[in-house]
Amino acid sequence: MPDSFEISTILPASAQQVYEAWLSSDKHGAMTGGGARIDPVIGGQFNAWDGYITGTTLELEPYRRIVQSWRTAEFPSDAPDSRLEILLAEDAVGTRLTLKHSNIPAGQGSNYESGWASNYFDPMKDYFAE
Repeated sequence: MPDSFEISTILPASAQQVYEAWLSSDKHGAMTGGGARIDPVIGGQFNAWDGYITGTTLELEPYRRIVQSWRTAEFPSDAPDSRLEILLAEDAVGTRLTLKHSNIPAGQGSNYESGWASNYFDPMKDYFAE
């Protein structure tokens, strides 16, 4: 059975800033520290962390929601892409980013959950605080 989880963080930025940075090759790379190439349209392909992550953007609701197919180089070759849903909601101190990651190959979910915190959320907080 595939793994899934939901995590969230508060970022010191507007939902528009977070949304635009997620979908920008330059800003995505700058906020995570890994190279990224992103075609920011529905059906657009992307890669992040110097090609370790690849996928396709499936749905976009500007400044509110991004849905992507997502996989890493560690997925078994016969495993389907996982599903990533990013929800953005502004609050009094910035934006709450809620990340729902599903259809992850069995046994890999906990590694990705901790990876999102250390490789995305922590650097994003630093990036937006500058």
